[in-house]
Amino acid sequence: MQPEKTTSIQVSHSRPGAGREEPLFMEARNPAMDMLRAMRPHQWVKNFLVFVPVFTGHQVSLFNLSSGLAAFLCLSLCASALYLINDVLDLEADKIHPKKKNRPFASGALPPQFGLAAAPLLVLAALGCALWMPVYLAGTLVVYLILGLNYSLWIKKIAFLDVLVLAIMYTLRIVAGGAATGIPISLWLLIFSVLFFTSLAMAKRYVEAAALPGRNRSRAKGRGYRVGDEKILGALGAAFGMASIAVLCFYAGSQKAADLYRSPSLLWAGCALLLLWLGLLWTKARKGALSDDPIVFALKNKASLALLGAVGAVFIAAGWI
Repeated sequence: MQPEKTTSIQVSHSRPGAGREEPLFMEARNPAMDMLRAMRPHQWVKNFLVFVPVFTGHQVSLFNLSSGLAAFLCLSLCASALYLINDVLDLEADKIHPKKKNRPFASGALPPQFGLAAAPLLVLAALGCALWMPVYLAGTLVVYLILGLNYSLWIKKIAFLDVLVLAIMYTLRIVAGGAATGIPISLWLLIFSVLFFTSLAMAKRYVEAAALPGRNRSRAKGRGYRVGDEKILGALGAAFGMASIAVLCFYAGSQKAADLYRSPSLLWAGCALLLLWLGLLWTKARKGALSDDPIVFALKNKASLALLGAVGAVFIAAGWI
């Protein structure tokens, strides 16, 4: 009978003065899984924004949902390509970051060449899929890729411009959903989205800037923020968040909302709940209890999930009651 194979690699190791070698066992790496981790599939949850036009436009159908799913796939492939490129460009900065040093490229689990080779393949797959969809989707993907590539190359080094570009890239996910389904995107939704996601992007930068003193650094490596910038980031982030809620309130009282919703007055409750969610987000950020990524907070914090679920329930109720 053949001896069972093991997936561990035995490494000889001797301690000075020990007089004998001690075997250490190191688990073998799986390059495929490391590449999947580098693609950050957990971040694909952001691409569910493509379904926003379907639900806010009250045009839920099998065709629109399947078209949205295709847009979701295309955006996920494009986003992963940008993550690979960004991680290769940020290699040296990630190596000294307390959390990012564990990423596949920064930790040495994958050579950077793998990321540079895989990124264009992912882009080609995304654009190939988009060829079967309305031409506007491919155009949106190209704009998304151009912005994302420029963000990785130079925009991320410019304070405040970086958060605006991130907010625009979030909004492009919504635009992609409209392009795939043919559902028009209202100006209300576009303005709200840019303001709201600028607030979230500033929360992310606030956390990073506030952590600099604890890491004995005066500025974020590869970014445009220094110690003390968290004060203006906090003020502006809260202001953008309030502005987004104000736009949502104006929308709740508009003729557009009256035409779409049976009970538009219920939308005011949604505005209040979303304001509470933003307050929770920024309170956590100021207390140092927020993850580097607000999306992680939104999906893991129980109070956050409850508030966001309530917001969704209110909007659904406003359309049906």
